[in-house]
Amino acid sequence: RSHEVWLLSCRVQPRLIIYNIFFYFIAPQNQSVTHNSSLYKKPFVESFEETPLLVAVLTYMGYGILTIFGYLRDFLRQWNIEKCHVAREREEQKDFVPLYQDFENFYTRNLYMRIRDNWNRPICSVPGAKMDLVQRVSYNYNWTFEHTGKVVKDVINMGSYNYLGFAENTGACADAAIEVTQQYGVGVGSTRCEMGNLGIHEELEQLVARFLGVESSMAFGMGFATNSMNIPALTGKGCLILSDELNHASLVLGARLSGSTIRVFKHNNMQSLEKLLRDAIVHGQPRTHRPWKKILIVVEGIYSMEGSIVRLPEIIALKKRYKAYLYLDEAHSIGALGPNGRGVVDYFGLDPKDVDIMMGTFTKSFGAAGGYIGGRKELIDYLRRHSHSALYATSMSPPVAQQIITSMKIIMGEDGATLGADRLRQLSENTTYFRRKLHDMGFIIYGNDDSPVVPMMLYMPAKIGAFGREMMKRNIGTVVVGFPATPIIESRARFCISAAHTSEMLDTVGHACSSLAISQTMESEKRSGGR
Repeated sequence: RSHEVWLLSCRVQPRLIIYNIFFYFIAPQNQSVTHNSSLYKKPFVESFEETPLLVAVLTYMGYGILTIFGYLRDFLRQWNIEKCHVAREREEQKDFVPLYQDFENFYTRNLYMRIRDNWNRPICSVPGAKMDLVQRVSYNYNWTFEHTGKVVKDVINMGSYNYLGFAENTGACADAAIEVTQQYGVGVGSTRCEMGNLGIHEELEQLVARFLGVESSMAFGMGFATNSMNIPALTGKGCLILSDELNHASLVLGARLSGSTIRVFKHNNMQSLEKLLRDAIVHGQPRTHRPWKKILIVVEGIYSMEGSIVRLPEIIALKKRYKAYLYLDEAHSIGALGPNGRGVVDYFGLDPKDVDIMMGTFTKSFGAAGGYIGGRKELIDYLRRHSHSALYATSMSPPVAQQIITSMKIIMGEDGATLGADRLRQLSENTTYFRRKLHDMGFIIYGNDDSPVVPMMLYMPAKIGAFGREMMKRNIGTVVVGFPATPIIESRARFCISAAHTSEMLDTVGHACSSLAISQTMESEKRSGGR
């Protein structure tokens, strides 16, 4: 993205504001990226509208004003005119090496703190279609919070990754998890390669392999570590990783820990990826120009901030043409896409064998925790001996493993009922319904038409906090996202659709958005001709 320099800096400086304003006017925004339609069996439609020029200017101005006032408040804190709540060096330790980089916390101290009440809200119920929240208040402008002892009941949950509605405390999954807890207990107390390999773990891995259509699989207790600890086992010095610019932090960390050379291609842009592949093959490694030991393309199925779906047919074609390997992270797409819920490979009707490393998590569609790697048996056997997650991490909790097994069998229809197929169909219908509803109201939404992640653009920093608070007043829990998780001028609200949502719930959310668009004067963000 044209604003990547801002995201990487994670600092707010006046010169960067000026740089970004200049870059916005010079660089083309949201260029349309063509795709090879002959590789797709059905229309592939995604929407990423350009930020309106006036909105971009006002957004930069808003951040500029906040930055100026931030410096003013830091000056007042330095002279003890304003009370300072942040961690700082003791006076007697001023000559020591500093523990706290004061300037690097500028954004958190002066911008994020203003709207901090929109995040980290404590939940006191199952995070299903509706949830209960613990009410809290702040008397020092969001530096600290106090619980009032009251509970906000029946808040519509539009933030959890509960795509298929398996985040529940009743039903087949909960009953099976309780039964396994009574049999095995909750904790294992050992790694898989020592005393922590239970029969339920073996059953889970065999089921995952069958579900994905691959030879073998391996389960891990943490989704983040599945990426960050396994990529270093697959690549190293002399290898090249080609990473999508919007890849998750776990993929970025894993690539950095591997010691491989990393090159970033534009999001879902096949021309950019192919150019990097050609250059890598023609020029080889820097200085020596020796061929790369391995070239690994790293992408996600659904990108959780953009709502976009990877152009997998084109990436597989490029991978085959240039003899590269493909690492596919299906954290958000597994269970949420495809006629059988088998993720983006199922969605495009492709052969799972064309993806060398299939990764996913159990934290979203399965209502559990952990992650998996699937692929050829030789690959999985290698990871069992070399992956840090396999050798040093504690085994997955048995009731968690059973939650995954039960929910996955329901999705596959092996429970003898149609509950899994019904949930898959309901998620697809809810996604289409809600996206069309917001679109018809005139809101700018990002992503693929089939993606259950629905980002609605807010743009301006003041509207991040205002939207989250006003939706909460209407008993709707939403996730609002801004810098540095998004580019500086692309703040947004992100809705996650679930099969557990009813049309009445989605209508309530849509009407709330429409009323806020009027009361918060958000009409400037609506398309011309919108209501």
